[in-house]
Amino acid sequence: MDDDIPYLLLTPGPLTTSRCVKQAMLRDYCTWDDEYHEIVNDIRRRLCDLAGGGPEWTSVLMQGSGTFAVEATVGSCMPPDGKLLVLANGAYGSRIAQIAARLRIPHALLKFSEVEPVDSARVEAELSADGQLTHVAMVHCETTTGIMNPAAEVGELCRRHGKVFILDAMSSFGGIPMNVAEVGAHYVISSANKCIQGVPGFGFVIAHRPTFERTEGWARSLSLDLFDQWREMEQHHGKWRYTSPTHVVRAFAQALVELDAEGGIPARAARYRENHRLLVAGMSELGFRALIAPEHQSPIITAFHYPVDPAFRFNTFYDALKARRFVIYPGKVSQADTFRIGTIGHVFPDDIRDLITAVDQVTRELALRVKPE
Repeated sequence: MDDDIPYLLLTPGPLTTSRCVKQAMLRDYCTWDDEYHEIVNDIRRRLCDLAGGGPEWTSVLMQGSGTFAVEATVGSCMPPDGKLLVLANGAYGSRIAQIAARLRIPHALLKFSEVEPVDSARVEAELSADGQLTHVAMVHCETTTGIMNPAAEVGELCRRHGKVFILDAMSSFGGIPMNVAEVGAHYVISSANKCIQGVPGFGFVIAHRPTFERTEGWARSLSLDLFDQWREMEQHHGKWRYTSPTHVVRAFAQALVELDAEGGIPARAARYRENHRLLVAGMSELGFRALIAPEHQSPIITAFHYPVDPAFRFNTFYDALKARRFVIYPGKVSQADTFRIGTIGHVFPDDIRDLITAVDQVTRELALRVKPE
C-alpha cells in the first residue's frame, strides 16, 4: 500500500482510527511505570462503566487479538467438569467450538442458519434436554454476515436454567448500547480495535466478579490464564504478567477520551446507524442486495450479494475501490457469494456518500450489470 493514500478501512476491524489515536502511540512507556499502570487501571474502570457494571463487575486486559481473549475466557472460565453449549450462526460462533475442541473441553454445538438469528426456542430446548451443560457461549454481532443475535433473550434463558453466559461482543461493544446486568452475561469479550476505535494489540473481558473469582486454577494455558492476569492487575495496580502492548494501551486510552467527546456510546451508535442507513440505501439504489433482513441486521458490517453479472470478480472490484481509497472486506458466508462493507471506526456519513459515488463509478468502469433485467 502507498502510505501517501489515506485509505478508509470499511472493515470490522482493524478499522480507521483518528489522527490523535495514532499520535498517542508516539510516546514510549515502561511496563513497570506507575504512570502507565494508572492508564491501565483507568481503562479497566472505564470499561466497567461503559458496560453499565456496578461493584460486582471487573475487567481484565489480555494481549493479542480478540480471538486470544475469547480463548482465554473459554479456556480459563470453564470448570474441569463443565460442559459448554456453543450457539453458532457464522464463522466466529463456530470458532468458539473449535477453541473448546482444541482445549478438550466437553461441549455441544447448536448450529443455526447464517442468515437467521439464534432461535431462543431451540436454545431452551437444548438447555432443558442436556443436564450436563454449565455454560453457554454466543456471538452478539456475528461479523460473518453482520447479523445481530438476541443476547438478552439468551441471557434470560441462562438465568432461568442456572447457566453461565459468555457473550462474544467483539464487534458490538462500544457501538451498540449494552448493560451487562440487563443482558444477563457473566463475561463480555471485545477487542481494542473495534467500536472503541483503538488499534490492534489486546482484547478485554468484562466479568461478573463473584462468578469470575471461582475460576482460580481452571486455566488450560499459562499465557492465556485470565484469572492470573486479572489477579496480577488487581494486586500490582495495573501490571500485566508479561510484556504488555504499551503503545496500543495508550492509543486505547485516547480512543476512550474521543468516545466521551463524541457523546458516549449512544452518540457513536447513532453515527454508526446513520452510516449503515446511507450504505444500504445507496447500494440498493445501485442494484446491490443486502444478505440479511433489515430487522436482523446490525449497523456494524453489512454483507451484500454479488451482482448478477457473471463477469463480476471481487478482487477486481476491491482493487478498483482501493484505488479510490476505500478498502472493503471479502465475504465469509458458506451458502452465498458475498462481500462485506463495515460502517464502524472513524467513518462518517460523508465518507459513506463518497463510497457510494465510488461504487457507482467502479461498476460503470467495469461495465458490470448490477441490476437483474
